Amino acid sequence: MTRRSVPTRSGPRRSVHFRIADIRFFPSDTANDIETRLSKTLSELRRKNLGIDEDWFSNLDRGEEWSDVTDQISPSRKDRDKIRRRAQMLVELRQQASRMSHLSYDERKKLSALQNGVQLIQLESEHRADEIAAALHEEMPWMSSATEIAWYAMRESMRKGAPALRLPPLLLDGPPGIGKSHWARRLAELIGTPTELIDASNEPAGFAVAGSQRGWSTAHPGRPVELILHQRVGNPVIVIDEVDKCGDVRSSRGFSFALSNALLPLLDPLSARTWSCPFFRVRFDMRWISWILTSNDRLAVPAPLQSRCRVVYIPPLAGAHLAYFARREGAARGLPADTVDALTDMLRGAERGWDLRAVIKLIDALVAHENRPPLQ
Repeated sequence: MTRRSVPTRSGPRRSVHFRIADIRFFPSDTANDIETRLSKTLSELRRKNLGIDEDWFSNLDRGEEWSDVTDQISPSRKDRDKIRRRAQMLVELRQQASRMSHLSYDERKKLSALQNGVQLIQLESEHRADEIAAALHEEMPWMSSATEIAWYAMRESMRKGAPALRLPPLLLDGPPGIGKSHWARRLAELIGTPTELIDASNEPAGFAVAGSQRGWSTAHPGRPVELILHQRVGNPVIVIDEVDKCGDVRSSRGFSFALSNALLPLLDPLSARTWSCPFFRVRFDMRWISWILTSNDRLAVPAPLQSRCRVVYIPPLAGAHLAYFARREGAARGLPADTVDALTDMLRGAERGWDLRAVIKLIDALVAHENRPPLQ
């Protein structure tokens, strides 16, 4: 399961343009276009060498004198053959220099979204980092340890003058239903950068992250590359949900396609800087992506992944946290104050076993009850 969200305007930010792919773009002239242009240029140079005035020639009647001049300046058959060879050679040299000669027309068209580079999003100031951290803490105080890491990273990015905001890879570990992935998407929304959520339990192979090689009937780019091409932003937030459930995926020949193997080179800024896309076979600079992984049992997360992440343990929600969430959510959904009070009192003394999903279902039921039509 993959969910993608587009950022809404959520506060001041600045951006720079950045060449993210190791490819070059040239004018879309065909060999015929170039041949026509070279032939015209040769005729103009010959007119100039013969001292023929441009205005006089352009106003000359199409008679015998015009034909005599045209015969002198027009490319001969030998000239046309030479021009044709040069035009074709120029097209081939451009294709080689573009590093896209191995791609089909449709694939080159997809990459044309990168012709003017992509944006790298950065916050406007350290004060904005403080505002984002404060908003996150107010909404989800039980995620304070993760919020603190993000806060420090945002401020450090500003102090260093980095061209883009990038968080260190995070592994948020804790029981299900406490809002780990929601926190990550909300952080991206406040920053103003796109986000993509990939559910590792449904997509355990690495194809969702890295893509698959061209030549397969189901070949496609990875979700991060697709997001960058679609949004033209080079530092999105990519959330890998329930990474502890990815396991190992092997082909019938024993080749491993585990999601963890696809993630490793992308989590390291040095290797991510020259990451090669299996589908396009083009190098991308993926070092500015912020990766946030979630798990319910970090002991099941492969050790190489853990070693590349800041592991943050989020404990089970206390009754006070559930009550706090229910009060905010219930008020936002328009529940009467006495209903919200009764709900928060119940949750404040609730035993273990409640989580945010259960609270949301309960609020949904209460809202439906409040909105039911009156009995006749």
